Amino acid sequence: MTSRLHSLRDELVRLGEEIGRPVRFMEVCGTHTMSSFRNGLPSVMPANLRLISGPGCPVCVTAQRHIDAAIELAAKDGVIIATYGDMLRVPGRLGSLESRRARGGQVRVVNSARTALEIARREPAKKVVFLGVGFETTAPATAATVLEAAGEGLDNFSVLMCHKRIVPAMMALLEDGEVPLDGFLCPGHVSVVIGSSAYHPVVERYGKACVVAGFEPEQMLLGLVHLARQVLRKRRNVESRKSKAESRKSKSESRKAKSESRKVGTLERRDCETAKSGDGATLIPRLENVYPAVVSETGNRVALELLERVFVVSDTAWRALGTIPRSGFELAPAYQRFDALRRFGLTLGEDEEHPECRCGEVIQGKAEPTECPLFDNGCTPLAPIGPCMVSTEGTCAAWYKYWRETPKRRSGRAEKGFTAQRNGKAES
Repeated sequence: MTSRLHSLRDELVRLGEEIGRPVRFMEVCGTHTMSSFRNGLPSVMPANLRLISGPGCPVCVTAQRHIDAAIELAAKDGVIIATYGDMLRVPGRLGSLESRRARGGQVRVVNSARTALEIARREPAKKVVFLGVGFETTAPATAATVLEAAGEGLDNFSVLMCHKRIVPAMMALLEDGEVPLDGFLCPGHVSVVIGSSAYHPVVERYGKACVVAGFEPEQMLLGLVHLARQVLRKRRNVESRKSKAESRKSKSESRKAKSESRKVGTLERRDCETAKSGDGATLIPRLENVYPAVVSETGNRVALELLERVFVVSDTAWRALGTIPRSGFELAPAYQRFDALRRFGLTLGEDEEHPECRCGEVIQGKAEPTECPLFDNGCTPLAPIGPCMVSTEGTCAAWYKYWRETPKRRSGRAEKGFTAQRNGKAES
């Protein structure tokens, strides 16, 4: 482990001890999930500080109804489904895209929407449907491809729109209130597009700290240290105000003392508060970006303009979270002829999932993979039942691959992961 990583780990342990209570941060990115487990991050964190995985895996959050629609399209004559590889084995009501392909369906794995468009060019007699899955990271590429198809008049190309927006999902989790959170480790990839300022509503409306971080162990530890610092500063600030209020109470009249006491009692529920520290006034909680070399405040203007031109923000269904307002994209009126649902006259059905599968709870941070009765008991990466075990970025898949070992082996894997930082790579 490098000296920098040692230093960050030691500070995180010290902060955990000073905070003195259970702390829960959430990451909402599949790459953060996999990096955390691959590099043994949970094994070096203090016992009272947990990093849990939220709805950040694109495959995992795709609603069952969209999977069923894709499988239905794959069964049609003359239709080619073009999809990212992770979507092949996600189970639907009538099997999966992989099983449909085994029965003769035309399902092809692509690495981009542009590749799907190339298939449409080469095979004009076929109708090519691209399964548009992912957050704001991949959505601009889909938008650019639709523009290209429109410019060429390629009417045998369409998109099954499943793209999602991450911030509304974060706010939906906070509205639900079942999972107590102290802050978010925000995703680097998505933030490159939407900019760090996109998380201000999470901070301002819900009073939760947000730190944008990259995916290497040093970046993730740095982000967690910044989050823990905010938690500690907030606790100290509240304690300081309580102490001052109690002092005033002893010197003031009873009515004034009761008024001050009520003010103190509301401190924990305030969205934002200004704390006095050694370096002046600091807003707590606040939004921080420890990944400035890649993520700017305003994001990628070109990508955002593509999204605004080709898509419109819409309500959309998420696995387990239901329909979240303004959390997805639809094609704008000028491009609706490329909407696969419209083109083929499909109506999305209801979600029907395996009754014992707890993927929905896992992606909300309400359950750990080992709390699912199917985990490693019928549900494995080779024979997945839920999407969290299918995707390479799924929490269950990461847990299965890196976290089913003895504590001694987990510790050894953590040392390997952090040591590999010196060479600019992570070992698995």
